[in-house]
Amino acid sequence: MDEIKPVPRRRSSADKSTVLQDDAAALAQLGHKQELKRNFSMISMLGLAFAILNTWTALAASITLALPSGGPSAVVWGLIVAGVCNLCLAASLAEFLSAWPTAGGQYHWAAIVSWRKWSRGISYATGWINVSGWVALTATGGLLGSTFIINIISLLHPDYEAKSWHQFLIYIGFTLISLCINAFSTRLLPLFTKAAFFWSLTGFVVISITILACSSPEYQSGEFVYGEFINEVGWPDGLAWLLGLLQGAFALTGFDAVAHMIEEIPQPQVKGPRIMLACIGIGNATRNPAGSVCLLMFPLVCMLFTSTTLMTTSSRMSYAFARDRGLPFSRIFAQVHPRLDVPLNALLWTAAWVVVFGCIFLGSTSTFNAITSASVVALGVTYAIPPTINVLRGRRMLPEKRAFKLPGVVGWILNLVGIGWTILTTVLFVFPPEIPVTSENMNYCIVAFGVILLISVVTWVFDGRKNYTGPHVDVEGLESVEAILEQPIDAIDTAKGITKGV
Repeated sequence: MDEIKPVPRRRSSADKSTVLQDDAAALAQLGHKQELKRNFSMISMLGLAFAILNTWTALAASITLALPSGGPSAVVWGLIVAGVCNLCLAASLAEFLSAWPTAGGQYHWAAIVSWRKWSRGISYATGWINVSGWVALTATGGLLGSTFIINIISLLHPDYEAKSWHQFLIYIGFTLISLCINAFSTRLLPLFTKAAFFWSLTGFVVISITILACSSPEYQSGEFVYGEFINEVGWPDGLAWLLGLLQGAFALTGFDAVAHMIEEIPQPQVKGPRIMLACIGIGNATRNPAGSVCLLMFPLVCMLFTSTTLMTTSSRMSYAFARDRGLPFSRIFAQVHPRLDVPLNALLWTAAWVVVFGCIFLGSTSTFNAITSASVVALGVTYAIPPTINVLRGRRMLPEKRAFKLPGVVGWILNLVGIGWTILTTVLFVFPPEIPVTSENMNYCIVAFGVILLISVVTWVFDGRKNYTGPHVDVEGLESVEAILEQPIDAIDTAKGITKGV
């Protein structure tokens, strides 16, 4: 007789309800009430994360960073290097996400693993840098989207003369559409992000086939694609090639979106780390920047998806930080609208800042570019803060029982590579793109990032040090961990044995 195999049982509504109750209880242990609906599935959350990375579209939009600074070799190998290093960084953060799945993300984790004396200050600075980075990054969606539309108009009408206010109005249109989708269609947002995921992958396939068909048989040689080096920026060759890495770094920025949306997906401890790693893995696999030049409609629609999901994530980050009283007027921005089920005030806060950045664009494109570059630097810095603290404390600040764990030496290597990559890209992002340096080609990113740091310091002095509560921390558990860390190694082994005996 044939063996009868059991049929997998579909999860009932009662099972789903139990899972959601368990997730809410876990969030309550971290000091927060479950207010947002867990409407996202694994695929829809992956779609949101990948829509924000949108690697192949971002590569097309930022290819001017790499072509004069390293050439084709910097484009291809730069993306591979950026992909590997960002995977190391994402894996490092995935450990934290599996241990403490809250929308606060990096500032929450930094508070828990930091030294008690500095915990609130480090957490507050991390939170402000992260909020500022996400708000500024949200502006890039409308900027790139409006640029694509202007390019399409110029392609169809060669005599068209683009004005800055033309692009500004399109930019505002992207912002308003993103705001309306987020505010009034929150229940449809998971379907929207699924569509974003499949649209982007379909666009890559269609564009790749089109490019290959149109280029046949006159393909560039492998030697040109993988080995051609170009230096038109004036820096020494080695530094010029390193500056070309910034294209790949930009194209893979924003993977912490999963952390800030984590309270809207069931079983976050397990699914969150998988999504964080998968969105980078898929983006690193789709590397055909030339395709988007030929079929602009695919990247254009992608940018609408990106603008919307950037605003979604930014609003959740601001909401989470306000929930811990990190923002001025925190009680206002920490509210969830009872009928719309979204942090509406945090959405309006994000949209208002995006409009302000657009007004800056009207006056000075270099200033606006500095703000968007600073967003990448800001997010990169926050990615490195929790793993750096954990490494400095011997990689012993994470709980042993967590869904995702980097074992032993592997954990050390991935942490150190990710931290080193952040330091390298932070330095490179503030470099002038070419020499000689003039007022026109000067990189003002360092000024914009300095303003972010100054704001965090000023708000800490006048508001944060009095009102910022920080995320919920199990003080007794933290004290016991610190007490163990202060003992010699043999005493630590003894303490572990006692714990097991209990």
